[in-house]
Amino acid sequence: MQQQIHPKYNFVVFKDTSSDFAFLSRSTQTSRDKITWEDGKEYPLINIEISSASHPFYTGKQTLIDSAGRIEKFRRRYGLRSS
Repeated sequence: MQQQIHPKYNFVVFKDTSSDFAFLSRSTQTSRDKITWEDGKEYPLINIEISSASHPFYTGKQTLIDSAGRIEKFRRRYGLRSS
């Protein structure tokens, strides 16, 4: 491997904002937000919208996450009633 051309590969905490599930992994991503993990060390925090704790495929539950009223906008556009 050539020196000084590869990005830093460090520990990062990914937190699912919809289910409060967090996990520690390694990534090249970084963040200004920090969180203290279970081991007492501080790691960069990356907020994500969907993880295995909230994805319908893994949970077996279908949930609708409506950000910015997209479902209502679609229904108005095509004249569909709310069910």
